[in-house]
Amino acid sequence: MLFLVLGVLLWAYSHLMKRVTPGFRAKLGDGPGKGVATVLALLAIYLMYAGYHQAKLDPIMVWTPPAFLRHINNLLMLIAVILLFMQANRGTLRTYLRHPMLTSVKVWALAHLLVNGDLASIILFGGLMAWAVFDVIKINRMEPPWVRPAKGPVVNDVIYVVICVVALAAIGWVHGWILGYPVLG
Repeated sequence: MLFLVLGVLLWAYSHLMKRVTPGFRAKLGDGPGKGVATVLALLAIYLMYAGYHQAKLDPIMVWTPPAFLRHINNLLMLIAVILLFMQANRGTLRTYLRHPMLTSVKVWALAHLLVNGDLASIILFGGLMAWAVFDVIKINRMEPPWVRPAKGPVVNDVIYVVICVVALAAIGWVHGWILGYPVLG
């Protein structure tokens, strides 16, 4: 579990570096600072992956999720995928949220917490949810008030949601193929 915990903490730090240690981040400069943050984030992904999969070999069960939560998980995952790239959408949906990508992480984490009752999942998904909540709070305190973007045509939203449904199907396939956990069934 040590790798998992270190990975979650390193992920949070790599994404919060300029907000929690602005002096250190400023000393690194723009280019090198982004490089350091990227290397730390990649290392965090490796640690989370390795730690999570090692912990899953002998899971410590905290609770047993009921089977019906899979369906809620799948709906929440569609919402998470829609939120993930919301800022690229040129319809009206993007005008409702200041932080759609961080909101996507929170929805994604909640969806996974609903269907995984082991300690490693609680550390991974709960930790990433806590990071996203903290990041939103820090951004809202440090940056000027949000100015809503102009609304675009609703047809752009429809096209975007259809693309997201296809993307979710692809994500589900990759999830089963690489991670070995089927998302449907």
